[in-house]
Amino acid sequence: MSAVAPSVRSAPARDPAWTGRVFWLGLGVVLLWPLMVATEFKPWIFLEPDNLKVSRQFIATFWPLVVNAEFMGMVARETWRTVAMATAGVTLALVVAIPLALMSVRLLSVSALSGRMARGPFWFRQLVRWLLIVLRSVPELVWALVFVRVVGLGPTAGVLAIALTYGGMLGKVYGEILESGESHATETLLRNGSGRLQAFFYGLLPTNAAELTSYTVYRWECAIRSSVVLGFVGAGGLGQQLDNSMKMFNGGEVATMLLVFVLLVALADRVSSWLRKSLG
Repeated sequence: MSAVAPSVRSAPARDPAWTGRVFWLGLGVVLLWPLMVATEFKPWIFLEPDNLKVSRQFIATFWPLVVNAEFMGMVARETWRTVAMATAGVTLALVVAIPLALMSVRLLSVSALSGRMARGPFWFRQLVRWLLIVLRSVPELVWALVFVRVVGLGPTAGVLAIALTYGGMLGKVYGEILESGESHATETLLRNGSGRLQAFFYGLLPTNAAELTSYTVYRWECAIRSSVVLGFVGAGGLGQQLDNSMKMFNGGEVATMLLVFVLLVALADRVSSWLRKSLG
């Protein structure tokens, strides 16, 4: 009984997909180059002797760190204020986002059960979605500049800025999550006469709660970073103190606050990851 020897295929001498990769890489360079020219992106400027000298002098002022009791007490208070600003802002953003998200979701429309939504509910949902676009299209930094002039310097401007921008972001993503989730239970409840809130709480929410909560926690983590940036326009918190120290050319204070901010972001990231895992 003769055995047929299996055919042995030799490995190709070169990657068979290399032409496609070279093409897409070249296309990316062609598309990216005009953008770099338009933004005047010239990283080699950092290597010029005068710029290197200024950079060395600035970095040299970072040592020694300022760690006296009075300064560290102020940093602790402003760090807590930064976290409070982010948390309060996200909480108010939820007040904005949740109603707008529910009003924009097509699955909660009774008229859409027949296949085509009525004209009135359709345009109402479109208006709500446009409102969400307006809220999230204005950066929180711009809102902060507006509110600093309205309510004055301090964390209130930062809280309101985060609330509006993040309200638009959360509302938009909440709506997309609810629209892409399992809809059978919600439609069944609506067809059997339940109200929209009942259909949401017993149909949409149970199947999407983990994803909604995970995204909310992630946005809270982002809000902590944003609250530091908002401090540079007078919205209070650690960012405002960092801006003051930079204006006074006090590198030791700047370095200390940067290290505290890095630790704060790392802690927020750990808390966010833990919450997402526990809720997943």
